[in-house]
Amino acid sequence: MNIILLSGGSGKRLWPLSNDIRSKQFIKIFRSTDGYESMLQRMYHGIRHVDPAAKLTIATSGSQVSTIHNQIGEDVNTSVEPCRRDTFPAIALASVYLNEICGVGLDEPVVVCPVDPYVDDEYFKALSELSDLAAKGDANLTLMGIEPTYPSAKYGYIIPDSKDKISAVTEFKEKPDEKTAASYIERGALWNGGVFAYKLGYVLAKAHELIDFTDYKDFFEKYDKATKISFDFAVAEKEKSINVMRFSGTWKDLGTWNTLAEAMEENIIGEGVLGGGCENVHIINELDMPVLVMGLKDAVVSASPEGILVSDKHESSYIKPYVDEFTNPVMFAEKSWGSYRVIDVESDSMTLKVTLNPGHRMNYHSHLRRRESWNIIEGSGRVIVDGTTKNVGPGDSLEIGIGQKHTIIADTRIKLIEVQYGKDIDVKDKIKYDFPE
Repeated sequence: MNIILLSGGSGKRLWPLSNDIRSKQFIKIFRSTDGYESMLQRMYHGIRHVDPAAKLTIATSGSQVSTIHNQIGEDVNTSVEPCRRDTFPAIALASVYLNEICGVGLDEPVVVCPVDPYVDDEYFKALSELSDLAAKGDANLTLMGIEPTYPSAKYGYIIPDSKDKISAVTEFKEKPDEKTAASYIERGALWNGGVFAYKLGYVLAKAHELIDFTDYKDFFEKYDKATKISFDFAVAEKEKSINVMRFSGTWKDLGTWNTLAEAMEENIIGEGVLGGGCENVHIINELDMPVLVMGLKDAVVSASPEGILVSDKHESSYIKPYVDEFTNPVMFAEKSWGSYRVIDVESDSMTLKVTLNPGHRMNYHSHLRRRESWNIIEGSGRVIVDGTTKNVGPGDSLEIGIGQKHTIIADTRIKLIEVQYGKDIDVKDKIKYDFPE
């Protein structure tokens, strides 16, 4: 099974746990055998459980690649968008990537789905069934339609020709009001969850029809010129040979704190206490300090280095305009080698706590506008500065000057305090070099 997982967006409706780098699919709130896992990890493990040989490609932005590799490892393909151009260009680029880079044949089926719905094993089995339907070729495009549980105004609707499990599609409807949605459901309408399958050659033909490019390299370089358009508008709503498969299993779009709290298996994640009088309250705390909540009802309390949210669950759906006004730098990020958390910001310095995973290393790099000091507080490894290697462990400190090439290699898990000094500290102030032999 070839699967394209769509991973995009900044997820500001789940502030303060999400930011421009850390979207909602990377937040670890679901209980697993060894702690907590994110939507991405849950989706990845679910697909692997149903089909261990599945070939996964994640269509994403460059800012998310490090987090993806940090959470599920390097054994996954990424089709990186140079910029955001909506779902049709993203799916088209990923399809060309599958064909030219991964060697997937034109007659092979491909399933496309979002990375962030809350689902169970039945959903992953349905993806496999959808792939089989695409392989048979009875329709150019086969959608998965979600059986509605209520007349929602948040989703688009697929109107099928019949109420059979597999049916031709009569028409699509945009997000309606609740009264109109109820009338659609009476006709057997299904939620459009953005899940569909096709033979690879079908979308490649559509890509060449709608976008001027010759091959993957050419497409990548011209990507910013592609028209911003959704796959539904560009392809699905114009396709005559199109079927839909009904899905009645667990499926939730966890796009707000209210819906996310519904999927949580416990009321408290992190260090928190619910005192007297609390009803239907959830705490998600990523700070190294306790959170005490007293006497609240139907509320969510979330704390991270980005900020603190205390909100009625219903009102939490409307936080985005307020968050858009915040201009703070990203305070937490996962990288392919580990993670960092900003713990202090001054006018001419920034202090971070950095964690490197065992066997990983930072890029070999330098900075033009800042110097740094590193203080190792846990673990052991090696630091390379301008080609000179030094073993380091707890209590060791280093000074790194402007322009000096440097990296650190973690033999065990390393934690260090990094202080950056300069008047113009910027994450983009980095020059990367080939790793020294």
